[in-house]
Amino acid sequence: MAQSNRRTSRRAIYTTLRQMVLTLELPPGAALSENELAASLGVSRTPVREGLILLAQEGLVQVFPQIGSFVSRVDPAQVADAQFLREAVELASLEDLPAELDEAVVGELRGNLEQQRREDLGLEEFFALDEAFHQGLMRLSGHGNAWTTVAAAKGHLDRARRLGLYENVSPAAFAAQHDEIFDAVVGGDVPLARTAMRTHLRAVFNDIERIRAHSPELFAANSETVPVRRSVVVWE
Repeated sequence: MAQSNRRTSRRAIYTTLRQMVLTLELPPGAALSENELAASLGVSRTPVREGLILLAQEGLVQVFPQIGSFVSRVDPAQVADAQFLREAVELASLEDLPAELDEAVVGELRGNLEQQRREDLGLEEFFALDEAFHQGLMRLSGHGNAWTTVAAAKGHLDRARRLGLYENVSPAAFAAQHDEIFDAVVGGDVPLARTAMRTHLRAVFNDIERIRAHSPELFAANSETVPVRRSVVVWE
């Protein structure tokens, strides 16, 4: 039982730390202190250390011997790889849409889109609705379970997407793109749905270039770069 509780704690701490990285609560380039993280989460250093190791395996954290651990800066190459995977899966799922769509799922998607248009909607709320919308489209094609694999592979992409959301301030433009995709799906126009989906998913690349122009410190320039731990993180 003790071993099971330890595994549960380790997984829970890893999940919490991962979410803190993906939501930018721990921003790109931030120095990570095991002691401070353990204190803030109310746990010992061991599950924090194990969580950071798992995040390092995903490339979301970098560990430098004798220097410390840091949140990885956003790597455009890894964003592109994750986006390629996501686009391939989502466009393929549109090709498998049945002639008769599941009305229950269609209804859920309509409700989701209505929520996306709320004027008081927070950006993290929109992000959650965005995820549910795309997963819902895959459920329509019978591939909803594949979303778990997609979600696990797009950590770097999700950080870039959030940077884009915060840069745009309002998610209205993204919600409008969702409307276009949904209308094409419900209308049975798969080619239009695929074109709209491709344009929607690739918008992240424009966001990256725009943000990198004024905030280059958020992005990785060289995977071999070693940071210097000071009161403020400096990447040389």
